[in-house]
Amino acid sequence: MTLDLSHLSTPAKEAAFGSAEQRIRQVHTARWIRHPRAETALEHLDRLIDFPTCARMPCLLLYGDSGIGKTMILEKFARKHPGHYDQTQGREVRPVVVLQMPPAPDERRLYAALLDTLGAPFFVSDGLAVLESIALRMLKSVGPKALVIDEVHHLLAGTAREQRRALNLLKTLANILRITVIAVGTRDALQAISTDPQVVSRFEPMELPRWTESDGFRAFVAALARELPLRKPSSLTDKASTQLLLRRSEGITGRVCWIVGQAAEEAIRNGVEQIDVALLDRVSQRLHLQPA
Repeated sequence: MTLDLSHLSTPAKEAAFGSAEQRIRQVHTARWIRHPRAETALEHLDRLIDFPTCARMPCLLLYGDSGIGKTMILEKFARKHPGHYDQTQGREVRPVVVLQMPPAPDERRLYAALLDTLGAPFFVSDGLAVLESIALRMLKSVGPKALVIDEVHHLLAGTAREQRRALNLLKTLANILRITVIAVGTRDALQAISTDPQVVSRFEPMELPRWTESDGFRAFVAALARELPLRKPSSLTDKASTQLLLRRSEGITGRVCWIVGQAAEEAIRNGVEQIDVALLDRVSQRLHLQPA
């Protein structure tokens, strides 16, 4: 019997012919889900990386709740601008450098994290001046256009003095290297950045809010459904399904994907091959995702 898989994307169509275990593995494999909100964020990041070099480079604070999708956007952005070896200049070029803000933020730890990311050797005993010199030399060598610092809300774990010095370091890197700095974190990141008036004036805030009932959310759920290797179309975008997903996920992208993924696994295991509101309801109750 020929399967009508017109409801699936091309990769999902190919996966739909696999075994149950293969398809379940595919369901739970992280993938980029293209939807308007994410595309808007990516387009903005691309504008920043293409901004002409100037004395005061634009910087961005991308913030939102944990699980809202910031990391997926960053990973997609980094994949769009991969590093390469420049044969002419005989050096590695990395258009985008991504690192995590250390849990205990101070200048020394931040430089050490940067050197780890760049794969540069240094001694644990090296002083701040040495780490700074090596980091700046390495950054100039690889020539990034954007420096992305994730988990920037960790700044709040430091003292007021440590916060100011770390924030000044970000501003200094943008000034010296003439690159855009993209700070990423939870809503607390906005508070962290706001502690320094000079820094906050440099970082344009861009929020990824929780989902609400909207065409954008339905577009996201529809795109997600197209990537699930189910052999029958699911009713994920009808009003009852979208309202239930929003209620049980509280508008958090990661929770939406979790509920839908678990429902898809159950649909494969029990042979129904599609997701409806009853299955979403049963799965989300089992996962205890109802709002408190």
